[in-house]
Amino acid sequence: MSIDDGISPAEFEAAAGVGEWSVLGDGACSYFETRSLALGARLVEAIAAIPGMEAHAPDIDVRPDGVTVRLITVEDGAYGFSRRDVERARRISAAARGLGLSGDRSRVQGLLVIPGGPDRAAIRPFWQAVLGYKPRADEPETDLVDPRNRGTALWLERMQAPRADGGGAIHLAVWVPPEQAEARVAAALAAGGRLVRDDFAPSWWTLADAAGNECDVATTRERR
Repeated sequence: MSIDDGISPAEFEAAAGVGEWSVLGDGACSYFETRSLALGARLVEAIAAIPGMEAHAPDIDVRPDGVTVRLITVEDGAYGFSRRDVERARRISAAARGLGLSGDRSRVQGLLVIPGGPDRAAIRPFWQAVLGYKPRADEPETDLVDPRNRGTALWLERMQAPRADGGGAIHLAVWVPPEQAEARVAAALAAGGRLVRDDFAPSWWTLADAAGNECDVATTRERR
């Protein structure tokens, strides 16, 4: 499965006019501080009024202090980025400027929950049932997503070996703008964490708290 005009995360971020946007694991995002719900509603109205936006609509989260916009292309079961997303990002930023607003890529992040087990197929039905999720079309064996597109996605990880007690494991991944990753890692270490591995940096660093619970600090650097 592929997207007709698909581009990589790096190509999106290298495009002109999208400096306010950061590519995370679940889309290209930007945050617009509005300081009021009324101004946030005006921004959503302005985005909706952009010609052609309805046919390729973004995900929009409206809060009293600001609006987060997420862009991703889902086409024929494939998830990724397209040149249409670049154009949408430019036009949304222009609409925001018309209201005296600007996007802030430093205030976006994404979250991924990662249940683990020696056999992914054995644990997938449980997580699908208990959350009411569905397999993601392009990665049905490993990815579960909220059919309402609101909840945090899951990625099922195959453990090399079960824990000593035979159990599984679960950890988190937090997606941040690439320029924030090393500072986030340093802050976590200063807060009592430890580095488990950095073999895959700058794509991700794996950290653990004092009890051994793990979290990846992830970016889209050096990824497809």
